[in-house]
Amino acid sequence: MDNLAYIDDVPRKEKTELINGKIFLMSPRPRVTHATACTNIVSEFKQHLRGKKCRAFCDGVDVYLDDKNRFIPDAMIVCNHDIIKEDGIHGAPDLIVEVLSSTTAHNDRGRKKDIYAKAGVKEYWIVDTWGKYVEVYYNQNGWLVLDNTYFYFTKEEQEEIKALPEGHQDKAEIFDCIKLSVCDNFAVELEYIFENI
Repeated sequence: MDNLAYIDDVPRKEKTELINGKIFLMSPRPRVTHATACTNIVSEFKQHLRGKKCRAFCDGVDVYLDDKNRFIPDAMIVCNHDIIKEDGIHGAPDLIVEVLSSTTAHNDRGRKKDIYAKAGVKEYWIVDTWGKYVEVYYNQNGWLVLDNTYFYFTKEEQEEIKALPEGHQDKAEIFDCIKLSVCDNFAVELEYIFENI
């Protein structure tokens, strides 16, 4: 790349992100559950997008939003092929997924979310493998606003919840899948996101 703003002092064998011009080292060894969730999500994206205009990308692909912000999302969907380059994505993906880890949760919920919003990311998922839920945010005038939180319940848990009387304080709304806003007729089942976790 000709732009020196994308070159940092940390050797590229170390996974880093550039947030507001500051270099952050990423977790060198993600937990197995983190890697499993990422793999599950990208597999679902890839399967549903086969033969369609949009493309799915997994962890390891750099996203260059501007001179001060370079991220490596856990998963993403890009529908504008013009921003796909050999060294990464140059512009805002349509959908970005971040799977929380103890060392990155603060940035994923704060600074990065705000930067993604201003850059024009349309949909943003935060996946929590501990609590087994997905927060889905939609871009509204440069802000990523929480639309819904989708909790995964096993079949047994679903039956217990359904058996509760109406109005019971523990009666939760059960969602089987998350419908993506950036692709028509595309939903990802929560069971597959949290498979083997």
